[in-house]
Amino acid sequence: MAAMHAHARDRARRGLEVSPRPAIPALLVAVALLSGCAGGRSADFVWVQDYAGPGRTGPGYVIGNGDQLSVKVFNQEGMSGKATVREDGMISLPFLNDVHAAGSTPAELATRLQGRLKQFIVNPVVTVSVEAARPTEVSVVGEVKKPGSYQLEPRGGVLQALASAGGLTDFADRDRVFVIRQQVRIRFTYRALTRADPPAVSFLLQTGDVVVVE
Repeated sequence: MAAMHAHARDRARRGLEVSPRPAIPALLVAVALLSGCAGGRSADFVWVQDYAGPGRTGPGYVIGNGDQLSVKVFNQEGMSGKATVREDGMISLPFLNDVHAAGSTPAELATRLQGRLKQFIVNPVVTVSVEAARPTEVSVVGEVKKPGSYQLEPRGGVLQALASAGGLTDFADRDRVFVIRQQVRIRFTYRALTRADPPAVSFLLQTGDVVVVE
């Protein structure tokens, strides 16, 4: 019986013993995670010269609500007309009634109209032009004198937005000017903007963009 009790006490004592585990692997994992976060900061933006998203220059202009369009069908005055893009993104045209226009370039819309007009005429030739573009509505925040929302003239750029916001404060980092567009951070330097360097000065803002000065 005494031997049984001694065996039980020995088992209980072994159950309470905890083998120490080395902390080094866990520390290495933590360091790796922190290094990854720190390293990832340099990749949270794209320089303007490397940005490959849609722009608003030339044929790449994207039609939006409020734009006034001119639609001309060659040798078909009755099918031609002018229209303003409504809030639902549609325009009304002779014969075709409502046509979705917002989100397309003028060339894309012209191609789509040609396809639909084939039910009325043979080989229609359509041209679409923007007669009056909508104002560009952007927000400017951070180290500017008058943060807020601003309406810019069509084809406005970052420098125009900064001027509307009263310019930079004395605390602004002139190397860290960003445009946030659809969760993409596009980086500029103030020097490139004021020197009219082509990638920076030719970048045109879109409605909904947010200009941030750090």
